[in-house]
Amino acid sequence: MARTAEQNEQMREVRKERIREEALRQFAEKGLFAARIQDIATGANMSQGLLYHYYPSKDAIFVDLISDALEKTNEAAAGVKNMDLSAKEKILFSLRTLFHTIETSQRFRETCRFIAQAVNSSAIPPEGKAMLEEKRDLPYQIMKEIMEEGQKEGTVVEGDARALAVLFWTSINGLAIYRATREDAGELPGYEMMARLFLKEERERI
Repeated sequence: MARTAEQNEQMREVRKERIREEALRQFAEKGLFAARIQDIATGANMSQGLLYHYYPSKDAIFVDLISDALEKTNEAAAGVKNMDLSAKEKILFSLRTLFHTIETSQRFRETCRFIAQAVNSSAIPPEGKAMLEEKRDLPYQIMKEIMEEGQKEGTVVEGDARALAVLFWTSINGLAIYRATREDAGELPGYEMMARLFLKEERERI
């Protein structure tokens, strides 16, 4: 029996997701220049010819992964910003969620590593570079606004809100990359330790 158009589209998405997952692993480990399209196809359990039905080049996969990672990160950050919570509660929610994700999601860890490499890569396609420059700062801006809200509430420590936002996200990314690159990473700090960097009440509990 012939497959329906819906079934064909579902199969297409499943295969594209297999390609994305394997490409992310390859790019995170090797970088864009060293990763090979044949290795991505093999890891995705398909021929190189079939892979080209979904992506015309290695660069196209790379740009798609950047777009997907930035969109998901920005959507999540905007979702937190729009929650009906105090700034303190938004910060604690973000920390709990992100620390849990670092521990449980290999894809998240690889994505953080991948984006860090992409930012510093001279081989990144122009489209991907433009996308990074346009979209990667939104989570920092949103966290800056949350920190400012918290300072008005009296729950967030004094200091430059942008610097606090930079400390927040670079710490999260650093922990994710550390966990992604070490088999013997051991137990990571709890989110409560990081909360003390930003929240007055948490500091007082030390």
